[in-house]
Amino acid sequence: MHHTPLIMTLFSGGMDSATALFRCIGEYGPEKVIAVSFRYPSKHNAHELKAARAVLEYLSPHAPRHQLVDITSCFEGFKSNLLQSGGEIPEGHYSADNMKLTVVPGRNFIFLAVAAGLAESLGVGKICIAAHHGDNYIYPDCRETFIRTAGESIALSTEGRVTLASPFTGMTKNEIAYIGKNLGVPFVLTRSCYKNQEKPCGKCGTCTERREALAAIGIVE
Repeated sequence: MHHTPLIMTLFSGGMDSATALFRCIGEYGPEKVIAVSFRYPSKHNAHELKAARAVLEYLSPHAPRHQLVDITSCFEGFKSNLLQSGGEIPEGHYSADNMKLTVVPGRNFIFLAVAAGLAESLGVGKICIAAHHGDNYIYPDCRETFIRTAGESIALSTEGRVTLASPFTGMTKNEIAYIGKNLGVPFVLTRSCYKNQEKPCGKCGTCTERREALAAIGIVE
């Protein structure tokens, strides 16, 4: 009998990772998917995790397994306005240079390294990350060259037992929104704002990009 391998998808609670999660569920079935979220000291992390739980509750009773990994101490001493220890979250579009203040050095590198070790330990054959083209200008660990070499490193470190998939690397957020709409992703439950407040600010880079992407598929928040 042929057994479908397990797949692990990084799930922050944002619209991109939610779309990746729904895509994995559609392809593999919920019983073969593990959604991994990270607790780390970003200003918006608690709100993201709340959104992640809301999406999984929406999927119940057919929700995939959810694993929350606390890596808070990994970021001690890191400099970034996105972290609780940093300055104010800048406002404006992602194309603005001030949004580079939200870069967390090595964040995806750390996420993927932890996910690779966890995947190998759990017998998971593939990791999915929802990095996309719109993040390329600001975030070096979302660019195609990083994702490709990270995938090579994961394969090497696990002797080929774990591979990396990044289905949205060459896509815009608008394109991801279209995919998510077709998959039935409840975007209203997802969270994108970088600020530590219950209601999204609507002014930071990720809020602006989210609003534009959802407007492209006819959703006004």
